[in-house]
Amino acid sequence: MNYASKIAEQLNLGLRQVEKTIELLEGGATVPFIARYRKEATGSLNEVQIAAIRDMLLKYKELNKRRDSILQSIDEQGKLTPQLEQQLKAAETMTELEDLYLPYKPKRKTRATIAIEKGLEPLAIKILQQKPTDIFSLAKEYIDANKGVATEDDALSGARDIIAEKINEDTTARNRMRNLYQRTALLSAKVCKGKEEEGAKYSSWFDWEENMSKAPSHRILAMFRGENEGFLKVKIQPENDDDAVALLERQFVKSSYETSNQVKMAVKDSYKRLLSPSMETEFYNILKARADVEAIKVFSENLRQLLLASPLGQKRVLAIDPGFRTGCKVVCLDEQGTLIHNETIYPFTSVREERDSVKKLENLVEAFKIEAIAIGNGTAGRETEELVKRARFKHKIIAVMVSENGASVYSASDIAREEFPNYDVTVRGAVSIGRRLMDPLSELVKIDPKSIGVGQYQHDVNQALLHESLNDVVVSCVNNVGVELNTASKELLSYVSGIGPMLAKKIVAHRNKKGPFASRQELLGVDRLGDKAFEQCAGFLRIRNAKNPLDRSAVHPERYELVEKMASAVGASVEELMQNKELRNKIDINKFVSAECGLPTLEDIMKELDKPGLDPRTKFEIFEFDKNVSKIEDLKEGMILPGIVTNITAFGAFVDVGVHQDGLVHLSQMADRFVKDPNEILKLHQHVKVKVTEVDVKRKRISFTMKGIQ
Repeated sequence: MNYASKIAEQLNLGLRQVEKTIELLEGGATVPFIARYRKEATGSLNEVQIAAIRDMLLKYKELNKRRDSILQSIDEQGKLTPQLEQQLKAAETMTELEDLYLPYKPKRKTRATIAIEKGLEPLAIKILQQKPTDIFSLAKEYIDANKGVATEDDALSGARDIIAEKINEDTTARNRMRNLYQRTALLSAKVCKGKEEEGAKYSSWFDWEENMSKAPSHRILAMFRGENEGFLKVKIQPENDDDAVALLERQFVKSSYETSNQVKMAVKDSYKRLLSPSMETEFYNILKARADVEAIKVFSENLRQLLLASPLGQKRVLAIDPGFRTGCKVVCLDEQGTLIHNETIYPFTSVREERDSVKKLENLVEAFKIEAIAIGNGTAGRETEELVKRARFKHKIIAVMVSENGASVYSASDIAREEFPNYDVTVRGAVSIGRRLMDPLSELVKIDPKSIGVGQYQHDVNQALLHESLNDVVVSCVNNVGVELNTASKELLSYVSGIGPMLAKKIVAHRNKKGPFASRQELLGVDRLGDKAFEQCAGFLRIRNAKNPLDRSAVHPERYELVEKMASAVGASVEELMQNKELRNKIDINKFVSAECGLPTLEDIMKELDKPGLDPRTKFEIFEFDKNVSKIEDLKEGMILPGIVTNITAFGAFVDVGVHQDGLVHLSQMADRFVKDPNEILKLHQHVKVKVTEVDVKRKRISFTMKGIQ
């Protein structure tokens, strides 16, 4: 099969673009590398398009692997005809392949196989011919008590079982049934008897019915979860089963003879016992796959926004992991995020302890020249924020609430134990909170993305697909931002194009043994880091104090010679070219176009010379909650409050207003116009204003609106 032409057709891309992309992928190039450094080859395809080509290529390879397996199986049975072989080789989807294979698939005992063993297949074939004959006289010929066929009815029943299975395995019948389901099938849910109270959270679906093809992702996953937990019974079936039976009768019932009545009976049995359950399972899987893709898309977009959140930068940070009875764990970090001090304060146990805690914070800020304070947003977070505000620091300090999602997962992980073997989980958790403020991307890559808490039904979706998609997002973000080679953790380095966990470990070991890298070229001295890995990773790594200024930029080493020629053309050094805009304006990039390096790459180089190593993330902004609300009981309908978007789903967005319970802004409440996708309006961690529309303290549910708010 010509993968490239099929992929080009389906993705509406040029054949040459797809061929070159496949060639690069097969040669070991990564998606970020191809997108940034091989634009001429691909016609400037972006990461999304390149990843789509990669995924479709994999799908076609799996299809071919299955095709070969099926051809071998049927051939070994001695049933592979030239016509069947041609049909199998022409099949373009897994469904087509499996339908063709169904009659030849090794089966466990079925009613049809038992009837065939009793010698009733010739009777079934004669009935299917639907000629005028006395049906009982015909059936009498197949009575054989030794085989368990004692009467004419036994013979006819067995023959109908064989016919029913033939109908179920008929490719045309299955495709017609699929079309019917696609057009008319309903997705319905009913509460399981006696589970009304226990399954109250699924009460919205206790008596639910809607068109299957229009059901949104979040509703499908909610119903399926309810069924998995034993509270709901979910069904997928045509609006009218009689339509399905009539459709099959039109195909298989050819006359009005007695034999045709037997076929009619077999059609009804085939639909009820075989085809209907088979189609329900197939469409259940189709709906689940569709819902998974949508949910993973939402999760991936949220994760991207979270990873690319504004970093505070290299500042000396005091981080607090708040707690009431157990106290607040306090850590001090230097500009590189290194732990330099830790202790515990107990501000919420007595008035005296509160006073002492404030004094202690003031002293720590002064002693360690702290520039910012990070406060975990979990239990006692708002109370700790108020405590910090009461402190009288000698210089200006910014205090920021930081999401704790996943911090406990990190603090108990092997990564955290390796990094801080002599400290307990509370210290590690506080360090993670502080580092998240400094650089969210560098810290969050240490945590399984599923644990960061920005997903929708992340534990219900296809876990392999979720892992692949989220990994793609992390890789994309890390390479988009770029990585400082001499300070990056091995976890961060492992996501750099062409590196991976093993090489990342070796880079850090080399750095620890021989000191900081002075140039990108020195990477080739790392054990097992060869030319291919260097080609893939070099452009995404930065060396802040490198002698060669290009090592501080996203210009790939393979283009250094070209940049030197540009500098030479205007009588300057590379350093002068990067510092002087007037010199850069004198360069006519068209004169440097070659077969290997076209205008897209040259334009990228000029942008990079203008702002080398520019961080694409937005500037950090300070946010403060309303000081008059700290718990859900403080909320009143009509209040307008500042908040932070914490999660975006297909049906709306959750906003934190500082009361330890996020509230929902439903899709219909986001704007004074129709909104199809929440991402049109909101981004994760965006600072917004919301109006309280409903507060249910008992169920801990808050509803907000953004309508009419500037």
